[in-house]
Amino acid sequence: MTAAEAEAATGRAAAAIRQKPRRGAIADGTTRTSRTVKYLLLLFFLLFVLTPVYVVLITSFKTSSDTTAAAQWSLPETWTLEPWRKAWDVLQPYMIRSLSLAIPAAIISSMIGSANGFVLARWRFPGANVVFAFILFGMFIPYQAVMLPLRTTFNELDVTRGVPTLIIAHVIYGLPICTLIFRNYYATIVPNEIIESARVDGAGLVQTYVRIILPISISGFVVTLIWQFTSVWNDFLFALFLTQQQNGPVTLGLAALSGGQKVDYAASMAGALITSFPTLLVYILLGRWFIGGLMAGALKG
Repeated sequence: MTAAEAEAATGRAAAAIRQKPRRGAIADGTTRTSRTVKYLLLLFFLLFVLTPVYVVLITSFKTSSDTTAAAQWSLPETWTLEPWRKAWDVLQPYMIRSLSLAIPAAIISSMIGSANGFVLARWRFPGANVVFAFILFGMFIPYQAVMLPLRTTFNELDVTRGVPTLIIAHVIYGLPICTLIFRNYYATIVPNEIIESARVDGAGLVQTYVRIILPISISGFVVTLIWQFTSVWNDFLFALFLTQQQNGPVTLGLAALSGGQKVDYAASMAGALITSFPTLLVYILLGRWFIGGLMAGALKG
């Protein structure tokens, strides 16, 4: 055997030793014990999260006599859909108002945030960083600090309390987070060469944004639409201060359903499930683009 052949054989033996898994190890390098512990922890957290869901679900099918503290873990003795019918009868008009509120508010704030993010990321101007800092400052102002001044402002402007008032409030409060997401998204995803080519071809700011930027912004819009829709749909504080019971969103309807001297726990649980369906449906339809778009807009800027 020549020296070259001996050296090649030694290299193959060393490579085989390196590739040979350790005893009790799996192909990816983890041991069976560590993988078992990981899955047990995941199972524990899954049960921890799903336990309240189980209680809410089975309670929503119980009669009033079954909704006691002693029987909260037990399956219904008599399965009934009456709590669901009662909850739907109460929440139906509130659901319609919430849809007419959450969809426009999410779309408008996302569109304005997209335009802001593009200008701040790719079309620089003197004082851009200062403007961006002031926009971000709005994210750190708590709702409670501006609620009374905001209500007074709407009263002075003679804006009718209801869905239009909430749309304006949520669009304004949603602009900072939407601007941040889109600014970082455009700073990460859009190459400078595309913007420079558009300028050379004579495209202005609006043309560049409409013809080039918007078609590649789907992932960013998915993130902001999900974020804004969920925030607007679940909001209670703005609804409490800026609307009334007869023209408020679904959170006020859910509060009305669970209020009173004697609480109908079955109907309240059914109402909680009904009000969660729209946001769950949004995550199911758009969820596969959510993480990718969020990471694309969170790693730079």
